[in-house]
Amino acid sequence: MTERHMMETTRRGLLAGMAALPFFPGVALGETVGGITRFDPALDALIDTKSPIDVIATGFKWAEGPTWVRKGGYLLFSDVPANVAWRWKAGEGAKPFLSPSGLAGPIPAGIREAGSNGMTVDASGALLMADSGTRAIARVDLATKRKAIVVGSFEGKKFNSCNDVAIGRDGIIYFTDPPYGLAEGDTSPLKQLAFNGVYRVNADGSDVALIDGKLKRPNGIGVSPALDRLYVSQSDPDAAKIFTCELALDGSASTELVPFVDFSAEVAKQLPGLPDGMKVAKSGHLFASGPGGIYVIAPDGRKLGLISTGKAAANCCFGEDGKTLFITSSDSVMRVRLKASGW
Repeated sequence: MTERHMMETTRRGLLAGMAALPFFPGVALGETVGGITRFDPALDALIDTKSPIDVIATGFKWAEGPTWVRKGGYLLFSDVPANVAWRWKAGEGAKPFLSPSGLAGPIPAGIREAGSNGMTVDASGALLMADSGTRAIARVDLATKRKAIVVGSFEGKKFNSCNDVAIGRDGIIYFTDPPYGLAEGDTSPLKQLAFNGVYRVNADGSDVALIDGKLKRPNGIGVSPALDRLYVSQSDPDAAKIFTCELALDGSASTELVPFVDFSAEVAKQLPGLPDGMKVAKSGHLFASGPGGIYVIAPDGRKLGLISTGKAAANCCFGEDGKTLFITSSDSVMRVRLKASGW
């Protein structure tokens, strides 16, 4: 398969870009990698540029969707193509938690990524996941590991391959639905929707609504601390941006998505990765993946700094005491300490 074909049809090829030729050939458990670059002095209040980036788990196909479970003090993350969700805890390392994490049973040839992708913990303490293989948003009881589908279709048509998820006011769920989990992407015979959408749905699965159907590759998603603004990243190399819109009190989008952060210059430099997952800190700062790693972005859209792991960064989350940033980056999971808590 040609590199051009890979860039057009595969999620990992598209997002990793130059990650096929990483800055370092591989990493070992406990190794310190990458580095932190300051673009703006305002970064200093959030992170020390000398803070080490430590590898805490490695050997995955494509690590994604990290979320910290406060009750129990552990990290969950997805290996999407392997169809396994992993649990990491200090002193114990990483162990399989859900297998399969997404689609159960025989995997149809048209499904490229059968596992869970983005994940978060809702107000009830349950795990909420974008289930790429099942093509649905699902909720998992962390004690019993029983899964229930929250929503799996829009206007009678199955979603493409749900990618990332965030929670807003009154438990409203926001999620993205690109075609990355389908082997043939937009041309897949399994694709029932003519667009790749950004949606909202009530916590109980009712009243699913389309927020945007114009983005070519909607991906990561986040909500502001005041729950009045939505952020959506697009992993399209021709329009690598983070978009934003205002949210009304009922959780609906009160404005259209508009560009917020542009990564076209970084794409031109062929830095590894594209805009993917993100988390929004209580300060309003975005910790968002983009070409080169995780960008620290001010509430006004300024890029303050870059946390580079040397490979494409898929997603991140705050954990431990809120001052640890966990990063899923290609085949590995890393952590770096912050000065300010994300919670």
